[in-house]
Amino acid sequence: MPWLLLVGGIVGALAAFVLTVEKLALLADENYLPSCSINPVLNCGSIMRTDQAELFGFPNPLIGLAAFPVAAATGAALLAGARLTRWYWLGLQAGVTFAVVFIGWLVFQSLYRINALCPYCMVVWAVTVPLFWYVTLTNLDRGHLGSRARDSAPGRVVLANHGVILTAAYTILLALVAHRFWDYWVSLVL
Repeated sequence: MPWLLLVGGIVGALAAFVLTVEKLALLADENYLPSCSINPVLNCGSIMRTDQAELFGFPNPLIGLAAFPVAAATGAALLAGARLTRWYWLGLQAGVTFAVVFIGWLVFQSLYRINALCPYCMVVWAVTVPLFWYVTLTNLDRGHLGSRARDSAPGRVVLANHGVILTAAYTILLALVAHRFWDYWVSLVL
């Protein structure tokens, strides 16, 4: 868990930083072509120009610039031997839950409304899902979400099969991306 938080936080922060730099460049010059605009599907520029890219009135990557360092610092503190209190874990849970719901909304928007994918955004997706999953499992296992939740049959199944469930989540995400842009992917091969 500490390493996941540290590495995931660093990777997420780096992706958020690059997205922020690209967004600022695009705001300064509307003709700027972001480095992650590779083809019609992998195209950050088309995503950055949408309302969804500034859902709360400012560029979405700024949320990552603030949040991912918290995950990284938490991982570093745990590696240094810190023992965090229940309120801290529940606060972290609230943050990662917001993040995974927001990412889910962004995935839907990218696939079915904007019709493009942002490679750096997908890095954020890939990092956020396990951060949410393993913070939730840690809170469940330690009883921070209540002993009834931990000791329940679903709680025990989730704890025992965490890797399978995470793999299924990634598989579903990859299947959605493959299905949505199948014609484009096939056109690259033929």
